[in-house]
Amino acid sequence: MAFGRLERSPTSQPMSEINMTPLIDVMLVLLVIFIITAPLIGSSLKLDLPKTDAGQNQDAPVFVALAIDAEGQLFVGDVPASAEVVAARVQEAARRDPGTEVQLRADQAVPYGRVAELIGLVQQAGLNRIGFVTEAPAPK
Repeated sequence: MAFGRLERSPTSQPMSEINMTPLIDVMLVLLVIFIITAPLIGSSLKLDLPKTDAGQNQDAPVFVALAIDAEGQLFVGDVPASAEVVAARVQEAARRDPGTEVQLRADQAVPYGRVAELIGLVQQAGLNRIGFVTEAPAPK
């Protein structure tokens, strides 16, 4: 040690390691953004539901068959019925077995809102298993 002088350390060396903390922070922020926006991207799909090529016939042991024709008339099985009759039949089926499936056949010309009303009617009665019946396309 020299008189009156402070010792200096040799010149500082540059840091040779990368600080990973900011990189991990950015990655986690991007992951959270992706998790939040992924469900929103899926809801923007435009689907043409009546055109199905892979509909499988799954016969449920207990089911209620409901249909809506192009004019919006409701049917239970093949019998025309009012909304009150449909609600009564579905409530009766729900009382007997809450696992009863509703097989819904809707004409392609029926507005989606009308189908949604029928689904709401079925769910208010206590049945949650709803299957949409489609026809297989003609063989090519």
